[in-house]
Amino acid sequence: MSHSTATLNYKPQLILSGHKKSISSVKFSPDGNLLASAAADKLIKIWDAMTGDIVQTLSGHSEGISDIAWSAHNDCIASASDDKTVRIWSLDDTSVRILRGHTNFVFCVNYNPRSNLLVSGGFDETVRVWDVARGKSLKVLPAHSDPVTAVSFSHDGTLIVSCAMDGLIRIWDADSGQCLKTLVDDDNPMCSHVSFSPNSRYVLASTQDSTIRLWNYQTSRCVKTYTGHTNRTYSLVAAFSTAGGQYIVSGSEDAKIYIWDLQSRRIAQILEGHKDVVLAIDTHPTRKLIASASMEKDLTIRLWSEE
Repeated sequence: MSHSTATLNYKPQLILSGHKKSISSVKFSPDGNLLASAAADKLIKIWDAMTGDIVQTLSGHSEGISDIAWSAHNDCIASASDDKTVRIWSLDDTSVRILRGHTNFVFCVNYNPRSNLLVSGGFDETVRVWDVARGKSLKVLPAHSDPVTAVSFSHDGTLIVSCAMDGLIRIWDADSGQCLKTLVDDDNPMCSHVSFSPNSRYVLASTQDSTIRLWNYQTSRCVKTYTGHTNRTYSLVAAFSTAGGQYIVSGSEDAKIYIWDLQSRRIAQILEGHKDVVLAIDTHPTRKLIASASMEKDLTIRLWSEE
């Protein structure tokens, strides 16, 4: 380790058990008080992020859930399911709105910053933009020639980024639905996850060739590459941690969690404890806290803290 890279000291804090099948997504609420999880058991569970107590269980999907997202006001959760629907769950009055339109499994969902729009992507190769208040589809983007694995808005809501099993990353104008950019890598590995950086100037992409890439999408150039120590570390989802420095956190197929220093690209810490592929990961909005979740042989959610 060079002196410029602080070594991190995340430690296991809580283990949350409750899901009966592989956990696909864990997300902290924007205020950081709650953690939501979704799984192949068709359920969404909401936990107290500090104590690990279960607060609520949301049921209604008829098939497994692949992704969840919180609204900006901490009061709604959107979910994407193999039952071809997106659902919006209101935590206050426990009402549910069902968004229909996808013709196959829905893989991914995210709110825009104002939370008046949702974007979703799925096995039908489309990206769809929804009006949250009306529960209606506004746009269907013929986005990719393969299943769409991740979709997200930029932090000002003007752009949408999507990626798919075809290895392409596309940037869209959220208003017009026009494709502004397509990012292509030379060897075109399958892309499993993509999101905008906190300042929205870059796109972070996880691919199935064990690599995480940071793209400057204005210039269409890959500016930084983060790789693990083993070939088996194909990263499934990566997140930025901005509490106490800038890091990139990623789950891995070798059951470990890797934390890289954003600038130096050095591994700052490896977290061990899960007994199976780490499919889902999220970082707390303000605290040095990481949530991770694993699949079949494990089925736990783990919270790791540096405080």
